[in-house]
Amino acid sequence: MARTVALNRLSVAPQTRAQLDAAMARKGVPEEVRDGVLDRFTDVGLVDDAAYARAWVESRHAGRGLARRALGYELRKRGVEPAVADDAVETLDPEQEAATARALVAARLPSTRRLDPVARTRRLTGLLARKGYPAGLAFRVVREALESDGVDGVDLPDDFLAD
Repeated sequence: MARTVALNRLSVAPQTRAQLDAAMARKGVPEEVRDGVLDRFTDVGLVDDAAYARAWVESRHAGRGLARRALGYELRKRGVEPAVADDAVETLDPEQEAATARALVAARLPSTRRLDPVARTRRLTGLLARKGYPAGLAFRVVREALESDGVDGVDLPDDFLAD
């Protein structure tokens, strides 16, 4: 039964060891049986949390534009050990992270043109904050985007201009 539960889950989508363990526990599989099946699946390569984490980081960053902090949180929430999650998140290039932040802001910038500069700043930095970008990077990217859109630095809040 334990193998069937795990294989059924893996046939739908990749799973972490913790996700498979939780699924088997919900079905009433004893812990020692779960551990044996998961150890065997790990040995043969069906369960690989490190590979799962690397693929997750690449997919979620490219698809949703999530930053390192948000990606690490999602991985830990899925039961990936913190060290494995941190290693996977470190594979994300800081320049790529900044480029993704710029692309997110550029996509949203036109819809904020009717707003005053302070509201635009708040909306755009909020967008990046919800995706896990650090405040310094978010403010720098938004400031660059607004200045390229013709917003004079004088129109921005004083604390926004500081780097």
